[in-house]
Amino acid sequence: MRRRWRLQQAAEERGAMRYCAAGPWPHGGGALTTLLLTGEVSNDPITFNTNLMGYPDRPGWLRYIQRTPYSDGVLYGSPTVENVGKPTIIEITAYNRRTFETARHNLIINIMSAEDFPLPYQAEFFIRNMNVEEMLASEVLGDFLGAVKNVWQPERLNAINITSALDRGGRVPLPINDMKEGVYVMVGADVPFSSCLREVENPQNQLRCSQEMEPVITCDKKFRTQFHIDWCKISLVDNTKQVSTFQEVIRGEGILPDGGEYKPPSDTLKSRDYYSDFLITLAVPSAIALVLFLILAYIMCCRREGVEKRNMQTPDIQLVHHSAIQKSTKELRDMSKNREIAWPLSTLPVFHPVSGEIVPPLHGDAYDNTSMPLMQTQQNLSHQTQIPQQQSAGKWYS
Repeated sequence: MRRRWRLQQAAEERGAMRYCAAGPWPHGGGALTTLLLTGEVSNDPITFNTNLMGYPDRPGWLRYIQRTPYSDGVLYGSPTVENVGKPTIIEITAYNRRTFETARHNLIINIMSAEDFPLPYQAEFFIRNMNVEEMLASEVLGDFLGAVKNVWQPERLNAINITSALDRGGRVPLPINDMKEGVYVMVGADVPFSSCLREVENPQNQLRCSQEMEPVITCDKKFRTQFHIDWCKISLVDNTKQVSTFQEVIRGEGILPDGGEYKPPSDTLKSRDYYSDFLITLAVPSAIALVLFLILAYIMCCRREGVEKRNMQTPDIQLVHHSAIQKSTKELRDMSKNREIAWPLSTLPVFHPVSGEIVPPLHGDAYDNTSMPLMQTQQNLSHQTQIPQQQSAGKWYS
Protein backbone atom coordinates (compact mmCIF):
# COMPACT_ATOMS: atom_id res chain seq x y z
CA MET A 1 0.00 0.00 0.00
CA ARG A 2 1.32 3.43 -0.91
CA ARG A 3 0.46 6.72 0.77
CA ARG A 4 1.60 10.30 0.27
CA TRP A 5 1.52 12.56 3.27
CA ARG A 6 1.56 16.23 4.11
CA LEU A 7 0.75 18.35 7.16
CA GLN A 8 -1.87 20.98 6.48
CA GLN A 9 -1.04 24.51 7.57
CA ALA A 10 -4.61 25.75 8.09
CA ALA A 11 -5.85 25.94 11.65
CA GLU A 12 -8.95 23.86 11.02
CA GLU A 13 -6.86 21.17 9.28
CA ARG A 14 -3.65 21.54 11.22
CA GLY A 15 -1.82 18.23 11.30
CA ALA A 16 -4.44 16.53 9.12
CA MET A 17 -3.54 14.01 6.41
CA ARG A 18 -5.85 13.29 3.50
CA TYR A 19 -5.71 10.14 1.46
CA CYS A 20 -7.55 8.30 -1.24
CA ALA A 21 -7.51 4.69 -2.39
CA ALA A 22 -6.44 3.49 -5.82
CA GLY A 23 -7.37 0.00 -6.93
CA PRO A 24 -8.23 -2.68 -7.71
CA TRP A 25 -5.98 -3.18 -10.70
CA PRO A 26 -7.53 -3.27 -14.14
CA HIS A 27 -6.20 -6.78 -14.67
CA GLY A 28 -7.76 -8.62 -11.74
CA GLY A 29 -8.72 -8.70 -8.07
CA GLY A 30 -7.22 -6.71 -5.24
CA ALA A 31 -4.58 -8.97 -3.65
CA LEU A 32 -2.08 -6.09 -3.66
CA THR A 33 -3.94 -2.81 -3.05
CA THR A 34 -2.33 0.62 -3.25
CA LEU A 35 -3.46 3.57 -1.13
CA LEU A 36 -2.26 7.05 -2.05
CA LEU A 37 -2.30 9.81 0.57
CA THR A 38 -2.21 13.23 -1.00
CA GLY A 39 -2.13 16.81 0.19
CA GLU A 40 -1.05 20.25 -0.87
CA VAL A 41 2.38 20.63 -2.42
CA SER A 42 5.02 21.34 0.23
CA ASN A 43 8.80 21.21 0.44
CA ASP A 44 8.91 20.61 4.20
CA PRO A 45 10.86 17.51 5.34
CA ILE A 46 8.35 15.07 6.82
CA THR A 47 9.02 11.64 8.33
CA PHE A 48 6.50 9.02 9.40
CA ASN A 49 6.19 6.37 12.06
CA THR A 50 3.76 3.46 11.61
CA ASN A 51 2.73 0.82 14.10
CA LEU A 52 -0.16 -1.49 14.90
CA MET A 53 -2.47 0.03 17.48
CA GLY A 54 -1.41 -1.13 20.91
CA TYR A 55 1.93 -2.50 19.66
CA PRO A 56 5.31 -0.89 19.03
CA ASP A 57 5.70 -2.18 15.46
CA ARG A 58 3.69 -3.04 12.37
CA PRO A 59 2.22 -6.47 11.56
CA GLY A 60 4.65 -8.98 10.12
CA TRP A 61 3.14 -8.83 6.64
CA LEU A 62 3.20 -5.03 6.38
CA ARG A 63 6.34 -3.12 5.37
CA TYR A 64 7.17 0.57 5.28
CA ILE A 65 9.91 2.47 3.43
CA GLN A 66 10.83 6.12 3.04
CA ARG A 67 14.11 7.07 1.41
CA THR A 68 14.44 10.67 2.60
CA PRO A 69 12.30 13.14 4.56
CA TYR A 70 11.48 14.81 1.24
CA SER A 71 10.23 11.62 -0.46
CA ASP A 72 6.94 9.75 -0.11
CA GLY A 73 6.41 7.11 2.55
CA VAL A 74 5.40 3.72 1.13
CA LEU A 75 3.34 1.29 3.19
CA TYR A 76 2.85 -2.04 1.41
CA GLY A 77 2.41 -5.76 1.96
CA SER A 78 0.31 -8.85 1.33
CA PRO A 79 -1.71 -10.28 4.24
CA THR A 80 -1.87 -14.00 4.88
CA VAL A 81 -4.82 -16.31 5.44
CA GLU A 82 -4.53 -15.90 9.22
CA ASN A 83 -5.34 -12.19 8.90
CA VAL A 84 -8.59 -12.66 6.96
CA GLY A 85 -11.62 -11.16 8.71
CA LYS A 86 -9.58 -9.29 11.29
CA PRO A 87 -9.61 -5.49 11.06
CA THR A 88 -6.09 -4.09 11.26
CA ILE A 89 -5.73 -0.59 12.72
CA ILE A 90 -2.47 1.15 11.83
CA GLU A 91 -1.44 4.27 13.74
CA ILE A 92 0.37 6.73 11.47
CA THR A 93 2.32 9.60 13.02
CA ALA A 94 3.81 12.34 10.82
CA TYR A 95 6.58 14.72 11.93
CA ASN A 96 7.33 17.99 10.20
CA ARG A 97 11.08 18.48 10.61
CA ARG A 98 10.90 22.22 9.84
CA THR A 99 7.94 23.40 11.94
CA PHE A 100 8.06 20.49 14.46
CA GLU A 101 4.35 19.87 13.97
CA THR A 102 2.96 16.38 14.46
CA ALA A 103 -0.18 14.65 13.32
CA ARG A 104 -1.61 11.21 14.01
CA HIS A 105 -4.27 9.28 12.13
CA ASN A 106 -5.59 5.74 12.32
CA LEU A 107 -5.85 3.64 9.18
CA ILE A 108 -8.31 0.71 9.31
CA ILE A 109 -7.54 -2.14 6.92
CA ASN A 110 -10.29 -4.74 6.37
CA ILE A 111 -8.86 -7.97 4.95
CA MET A 112 -11.20 -10.20 2.93
CA SER A 113 -10.64 -13.67 1.56
CA ALA A 114 -9.61 -14.09 -2.07
CA GLU A 115 -10.65 -17.76 -2.38
CA ASP A 116 -13.40 -16.79 -4.82
CA PHE A 117 -10.68 -15.82 -7.31
CA PRO A 118 -8.12 -18.66 -7.20
CA LEU A 119 -4.81 -18.04 -8.95
CA PRO A 120 -3.05 -21.44 -8.96
CA TYR A 121 -0.33 -20.46 -11.45
CA GLN A 122 2.18 -18.04 -9.97
CA ALA A 123 5.34 -16.58 -11.47
CA GLU A 124 7.91 -14.46 -9.66
CA PHE A 125 10.05 -12.04 -11.66
CA PHE A 126 13.21 -10.23 -10.56
CA ILE A 127 13.43 -6.72 -12.03
CA ARG A 128 16.94 -5.30 -11.76
CA ASN A 129 16.35 -1.67 -12.74
CA MET A 130 13.64 -0.84 -10.18
CA ASN A 131 13.36 -0.03 -6.50
CA VAL A 132 10.38 -1.19 -4.49
CA GLU A 133 8.83 2.29 -4.14
CA GLU A 134 9.17 2.86 -7.87
CA MET A 135 7.51 -0.46 -8.65
CA LEU A 136 4.61 0.24 -6.31
CA ALA A 137 3.56 3.28 -8.31
CA SER A 138 0.24 2.52 -9.98
CA GLU A 139 1.35 3.44 -13.50
CA VAL A 140 4.60 1.43 -13.30
CA LEU A 141 2.99 -1.69 -11.85
CA GLY A 142 0.16 -1.38 -14.37
CA ASP A 143 2.64 -1.28 -17.25
CA PHE A 144 4.39 -4.38 -15.92
CA LEU A 145 1.16 -6.34 -15.53
CA GLY A 146 0.18 -5.29 -19.05
CA ALA A 147 3.48 -6.69 -20.43
CA VAL A 148 2.99 -9.95 -18.51
CA LYS A 149 -0.57 -10.24 -19.79
CA ASN A 150 0.61 -9.91 -23.40
CA VAL A 151 3.05 -12.80 -22.84
CA TRP A 152 0.84 -15.02 -20.68
CA GLN A 153 -2.63 -14.29 -22.09
CA PRO A 154 -4.65 -15.10 -18.93
CA GLU A 155 -8.23 -14.20 -18.14
CA ARG A 156 -7.36 -12.92 -14.68
CA LEU A 157 -3.96 -11.57 -13.70
CA ASN A 158 -3.06 -10.05 -10.38
CA ALA A 159 0.02 -8.87 -8.48
CA ILE A 160 0.30 -11.07 -5.39
CA ASN A 161 3.43 -9.81 -3.66
CA ILE A 162 6.21 -7.26 -4.11
CA THR A 163 9.46 -7.60 -2.17
CA SER A 164 12.66 -5.61 -2.22
CA ALA A 165 15.83 -7.50 -3.10
CA LEU A 166 17.35 -6.32 0.19
CA ASP A 167 14.70 -8.31 2.07
CA ARG A 168 15.86 -11.41 0.19
CA GLY A 169 19.50 -11.02 1.20
CA GLY A 170 20.56 -8.77 -1.68
CA ARG A 171 23.44 -6.32 -1.38
CA VAL A 172 23.08 -2.57 -1.29
CA PRO A 173 24.10 -1.26 -4.74
CA LEU A 174 26.96 1.14 -5.24
CA PRO A 175 25.94 4.79 -5.72
CA ILE A 176 27.21 4.85 -9.31
CA ASN A 177 25.50 4.77 -12.69
CA ASP A 178 22.08 5.09 -11.05
CA MET A 179 22.13 1.45 -9.89
CA LYS A 180 18.95 0.05 -8.30
CA GLU A 181 18.35 -2.42 -5.52
CA GLY A 182 16.07 -4.66 -7.57
CA VAL A 183 12.60 -5.91 -6.74
CA TYR A 184 10.80 -9.27 -6.80
CA VAL A 185 7.27 -9.18 -8.20
CA MET A 186 5.00 -12.22 -7.92
CA VAL A 187 1.96 -12.39 -10.19
CA GLY A 188 -0.77 -14.98 -10.33
CA ALA A 189 -3.03 -16.16 -13.15
CA ASP A 190 -5.77 -18.70 -13.79
CA VAL A 191 -4.24 -20.35 -16.88
CA PRO A 192 -1.06 -22.44 -17.28
CA PHE A 193 2.24 -20.81 -18.09
CA SER A 194 2.88 -19.78 -21.68
CA SER A 195 5.58 -21.34 -23.84
CA CYS A 196 7.67 -18.17 -23.56
CA LEU A 197 7.83 -18.45 -19.76
CA ARG A 198 8.65 -22.16 -20.08
CA GLU A 199 11.71 -21.40 -22.20
CA VAL A 200 13.77 -20.63 -19.13
CA GLU A 201 13.42 -24.29 -18.03
CA ASN A 202 15.00 -25.87 -21.11
CA PRO A 203 18.52 -27.37 -20.69
CA GLN A 204 20.25 -24.82 -22.94
CA ASN A 205 19.07 -21.86 -20.89
CA GLN A 206 19.78 -23.67 -17.62
CA LEU A 207 23.35 -24.25 -18.79
CA ARG A 208 23.75 -20.60 -19.72
CA CYS A 209 22.45 -19.55 -16.31
CA SER A 210 24.94 -21.86 -14.58
CA GLN A 211 27.71 -20.12 -16.57
CA GLU A 212 26.36 -16.68 -15.54
CA MET A 213 25.26 -15.91 -19.10
CA GLU A 214 22.00 -14.38 -20.24
CA PRO A 215 19.45 -17.01 -21.39
CA VAL A 216 17.77 -16.70 -24.76
CA ILE A 217 14.10 -15.74 -24.17
CA THR A 218 11.96 -14.81 -27.18
CA CYS A 219 9.56 -12.58 -25.24
CA ASP A 220 12.25 -10.59 -23.45
CA LYS A 221 11.90 -7.76 -25.97
CA LYS A 222 8.39 -7.05 -24.68
CA PHE A 223 9.87 -6.15 -21.28
CA ARG A 224 13.27 -4.74 -22.27
CA THR A 225 12.02 -1.28 -23.13
CA GLN A 226 11.09 -0.53 -19.50
CA PHE A 227 11.94 -3.53 -17.32
CA HIS A 228 15.25 -5.42 -17.17
CA ILE A 229 14.28 -8.91 -16.02
CA ASP A 230 16.80 -11.45 -14.74
CA TRP A 231 15.39 -14.60 -16.35
CA CYS A 232 17.74 -16.86 -14.42
CA LYS A 233 15.93 -15.88 -11.21
CA ILE A 234 12.38 -16.42 -12.45
CA SER A 235 10.32 -18.85 -10.38
CA LEU A 236 7.28 -20.73 -11.74
CA VAL A 237 4.94 -22.34 -9.22
CA ASP A 238 2.06 -24.61 -10.23
CA ASN A 239 -0.16 -25.11 -7.18
CA THR A 240 -2.36 -27.63 -9.03
CA LYS A 241 0.47 -30.21 -9.03
CA GLN A 242 1.68 -29.72 -5.51
CA VAL A 243 1.51 -32.86 -3.38
CA SER A 244 1.05 -32.80 0.34
CA THR A 245 4.40 -32.90 2.12
CA PHE A 246 3.00 -34.70 5.19
CA GLN A 247 4.68 -38.04 5.75
CA GLU A 248 3.80 -40.63 8.32
CA VAL A 249 6.56 -41.18 10.87
CA ILE A 250 8.00 -44.69 10.56
CA ARG A 251 9.72 -45.82 13.70
CA GLY A 252 13.18 -47.17 13.20
CA GLU A 253 16.75 -46.35 14.07
CA GLY A 254 17.19 -42.97 15.71
CA ILE A 255 13.60 -42.69 17.00
CA LEU A 256 13.06 -43.39 20.68
CA PRO A 257 10.21 -45.75 21.60
CA ASP A 258 7.11 -44.39 23.24
CA GLY A 259 7.70 -44.33 26.98
CA GLY A 260 4.09 -43.81 27.94
CA GLU A 261 2.70 -41.06 30.08
CA TYR A 262 5.16 -38.89 31.96
CA LYS A 263 5.10 -39.42 35.71
CA PRO A 264 6.61 -36.53 37.71
CA PRO A 265 8.30 -37.25 41.06
CA SER A 266 6.20 -37.16 44.20
CA ASP A 267 5.97 -34.09 46.40
CA THR A 268 7.37 -35.89 49.47
CA LEU A 269 11.09 -36.39 48.88
CA LYS A 270 13.34 -38.30 51.25
CA SER A 271 15.96 -36.40 53.25
CA ARG A 272 19.50 -36.79 52.07
CA ASP A 273 22.67 -37.06 54.18
CA TYR A 274 25.35 -34.65 52.95
CA TYR A 275 28.06 -35.71 55.45
CA SER A 276 29.87 -37.92 52.96
CA ASP A 277 29.68 -35.18 50.34
CA PHE A 278 31.21 -32.77 52.85
CA LEU A 279 34.13 -35.10 53.54
CA ILE A 280 34.84 -35.64 49.88
CA THR A 281 34.49 -31.97 48.95
CA LEU A 282 36.25 -30.22 51.85
CA ALA A 283 37.98 -32.59 54.27
CA VAL A 284 40.01 -34.59 51.73
CA PRO A 285 41.43 -31.55 49.85
CA SER A 286 42.21 -29.85 53.19
CA ALA A 287 44.14 -32.91 54.45
CA ILE A 288 46.16 -33.11 51.23
CA ALA A 289 46.98 -29.41 51.43
CA LEU A 290 48.14 -29.79 55.08
CA VAL A 291 50.47 -32.70 54.19
CA LEU A 292 52.00 -30.71 51.35
CA PHE A 293 52.51 -27.73 53.69
CA LEU A 294 54.35 -29.88 56.27
CA ILE A 295 56.62 -31.37 53.58
CA LEU A 296 57.49 -27.93 52.30
CA ALA A 297 58.17 -26.62 55.83
CA TYR A 298 60.53 -29.55 56.53
CA ILE A 299 62.45 -28.92 53.32
CA MET A 300 62.78 -25.19 53.95
CA CYS A 301 63.56 -25.23 57.68
CA CYS A 302 65.07 -28.61 58.60
CA ARG A 303 67.23 -29.34 55.59
CA ARG A 304 69.47 -26.26 55.64
CA GLU A 305 73.24 -26.87 55.23
CA GLY A 306 74.43 -24.30 57.76
CA VAL A 307 77.46 -22.01 57.97
CA GLU A 308 79.95 -24.70 59.07
CA LYS A 309 79.24 -26.93 56.11
CA ARG A 310 79.50 -23.97 53.80
CA ASN A 311 82.93 -22.99 55.24
CA MET A 312 84.20 -26.55 54.90
CA GLN A 313 83.37 -26.56 51.19
CA THR A 314 84.88 -23.08 50.58
CA PRO A 315 88.66 -22.70 49.78
CA ASP A 316 90.83 -21.18 52.55
CA ILE A 317 92.06 -18.27 50.46
CA GLN A 318 88.47 -17.24 49.72
CA LEU A 319 87.64 -17.37 53.43
CA VAL A 320 90.69 -15.20 54.21
CA HIS A 321 89.63 -12.64 51.65
CA HIS A 322 86.18 -12.59 53.11
CA SER A 323 87.52 -12.23 56.66
CA ALA A 324 89.81 -9.38 55.63
CA ILE A 325 86.95 -7.54 54.00
CA GLN A 326 84.87 -7.91 57.15
CA LYS A 327 87.71 -6.62 59.37
CA SER A 328 88.35 -3.66 57.09
CA THR A 329 84.69 -2.77 57.11
CA LYS A 330 84.63 -2.95 60.90
CA GLU A 331 87.71 -0.75 61.25
CA LEU A 332 86.30 1.86 58.89
CA ARG A 333 83.10 1.99 60.88
CA ASP A 334 85.08 2.39 64.12
CA MET A 335 87.17 5.17 62.57
CA SER A 336 84.05 7.05 61.62
CA LYS A 337 83.18 7.21 65.30
CA ASN A 338 86.64 8.23 66.62
CA ARG A 339 88.99 10.15 64.34
CA GLU A 340 92.03 9.87 66.77
CA ILE A 341 92.60 6.13 66.60
CA ALA A 342 95.76 4.60 65.18
CA TRP A 343 96.49 3.76 61.60
CA PRO A 344 94.17 0.96 60.46
CA LEU A 345 95.40 -2.55 60.08
CA SER A 346 93.76 -2.79 56.69
CA THR A 347 96.72 -0.86 55.20
CA LEU A 348 99.10 -3.69 56.05
CA PRO A 349 99.64 -6.45 53.51
CA VAL A 350 97.78 -9.62 54.27
CA PHE A 351 100.07 -11.93 52.30
CA HIS A 352 103.86 -11.99 52.11
CA PRO A 353 104.84 -10.42 48.79
CA VAL A 354 107.45 -13.13 48.05
CA SER A 355 106.34 -16.36 49.67
CA GLY A 356 102.60 -15.69 49.56
CA GLU A 357 102.15 -16.88 53.16
CA ILE A 358 99.61 -15.29 55.49
CA VAL A 359 101.21 -12.55 57.62
CA PRO A 360 99.77 -12.26 61.13
CA PRO A 361 98.84 -8.77 62.34
CA LEU A 362 101.36 -6.73 64.32
CA HIS A 363 99.24 -6.63 67.41
CA GLY A 364 96.35 -8.53 68.81
CA ASP A 365 92.86 -7.29 69.11
CA ALA A 366 93.49 -6.31 72.77
CA TYR A 367 96.58 -4.16 72.04
CA ASP A 368 96.30 -0.50 72.95
CA ASN A 369 97.30 1.37 69.84
CA THR A 370 96.15 4.85 70.74
CA SER A 371 99.77 6.11 71.00
CA MET A 372 100.77 4.62 67.65
CA PRO A 373 101.36 7.15 64.90
CA LEU A 374 98.84 7.25 62.13
CA MET A 375 101.42 6.41 59.42
CA GLN A 376 104.49 4.19 59.84
CA THR A 377 107.60 4.10 57.72
CA GLN A 378 109.19 1.05 56.24
CA GLN A 379 111.99 1.17 58.85
CA ASN A 380 109.52 0.61 61.63
CA LEU A 381 108.28 -2.54 59.98
CA SER A 382 111.34 -4.74 60.59
CA HIS A 383 109.47 -7.99 60.20
CA GLN A 384 108.40 -7.15 56.62
CA THR A 385 110.50 -7.70 53.53
CA GLN A 386 111.41 -4.53 51.74
CA ILE A 387 110.42 -4.40 48.08
CA PRO A 388 113.23 -3.11 45.82
CA GLN A 389 112.53 0.26 44.22
CA GLN A 390 113.67 1.42 40.79
CA GLN A 391 115.51 4.72 40.37
CA SER A 392 115.11 7.04 37.45
CA ALA A 393 118.74 6.30 36.38
CA GLY A 394 117.86 2.70 35.83
CA LYS A 395 119.95 1.21 38.72
CA TRP A 396 118.54 -1.12 41.35
CA TYR A 397 119.24 -0.80 45.08
CA SER A 398 118.17 -2.72 48.09
